[in-house]
Amino acid sequence: VGSFEPRKFPVKECEKFENISVFYSIKDKKIFEGKTVTIFGGGDSALDWTVELADITKSLMLVHRRDAFRGAQHTEEQMRALVEKGKVNLLTPYLINSIEGDDIVQSITLKNFESNAIEDYEADELLFLFGLNKKLGPILDWDIDLNGKKIKVNTENYQTNKDGIFAVGDINDYPGKLDLILSGFHETTLAVQEAYKRIY
Repeated sequence: VGSFEPRKFPVKECEKFENISVFYSIKDKKIFEGKTVTIFGGGDSALDWTVELADITKSLMLVHRRDAFRGAQHTEEQMRALVEKGKVNLLTPYLINSIEGDDIVQSITLKNFESNAIEDYEADELLFLFGLNKKLGPILDWDIDLNGKKIKVNTENYQTNKDGIFAVGDINDYPGKLDLILSGFHETTLAVQEAYKRIY
């Protein structure tokens, strides 16, 4: 349904630290070795990376707005076992309040939802794992017929209202549309047949 972009946390200070001390994904976990790391989030990514990084960081904190998680139960159990062993500091219900530092993150303040207290914590690296936003991006400028955020197609060949532009998968829309991978394979097969005719 378009391009995927990480959901960014709306703290003004975040931008200047992006890809230096503030991250929305992990390409190389080695950058977290021996560091004081704080992970924000409550889904699979936050839980997975908490478990994955627990053994290589100097200290690791997981911060979430409530003490309930949306990730796999088994991974949550692993995370809670690490909390019991003192390898992870779990803070709920908390939310980030501010980021402090000049060129790199040096500390953060967190707000406790229950007491409204603002608390200071050391931090080297911050991981915001709040999931992904879907955006159509430049497709919006192509004058393609849309239904909301989905692209209308002709079900004979899954072409849009523009010759030579096809849409298959969850991004397209037609009566009876099902967002299933099986449907995407069917749509792609018919679109490719028409594209082949156009090319040759």
